[in-house]
Amino acid sequence: MDVRREQPGQREQRGRRAPADRRRFLLLAAVPLLAACAGTAYALWPGPAPSGPRVRVRTDPEPLNARFGPYVGTLVEAHWLGYDIDEPSGGSRTVPGPDSRIRLVGIARLAAGGAAAVTGRAEYAFTPGGAAPSALPAELEPYAPAGAAWQHSPRFDAHANKGQSEGNPSGRYHFDPARDLVRFDLVCLYT
Repeated sequence: MDVRREQPGQREQRGRRAPADRRRFLLLAAVPLLAACAGTAYALWPGPAPSGPRVRVRTDPEPLNARFGPYVGTLVEAHWLGYDIDEPSGGSRTVPGPDSRIRLVGIARLAAGGAAAVTGRAEYAFTPGGAAPSALPAELEPYAPAGAAWQHSPRFDAHANKGQSEGNPSGRYHFDPARDLVRFDLVCLYT
């Protein structure tokens, strides 16, 4: 009978080898998992606020005339932006959503006497100053006139927003009758 005797310390060495093999296996299995998690986190990380080449100032008044021209009057000149406020600056969403929130913001010139025709209607009760216009995106700041005398009416906002069916808009309109300007900031929800 062949009986092999273990040398002292051989048992301890054999006992240490098994946990080392297990740690090596877990480490090798964890590396691809960590890489996948890091890639997913990078893809879902929010980007900077909209600006740069994706956002360009538009000057065509036709889309605005079609959307809210019947309420504010005919726009003859415009500087505006229209963009999805939930879309990252890269241009594509990583997680699709069931709806889009489109922001329309800008300053437009009305036909001669157009702003006075709207602000002069008693049922809207326009007030000078009133609620201050929201801050403009940096791209539109050059087109904001200094010293404009903006007038606002929550009643007009409700009338104009309710009258538009497409996109369920909400937002504000401010008028400067002396310059025939309207400043608008709307969010339209498309579901």
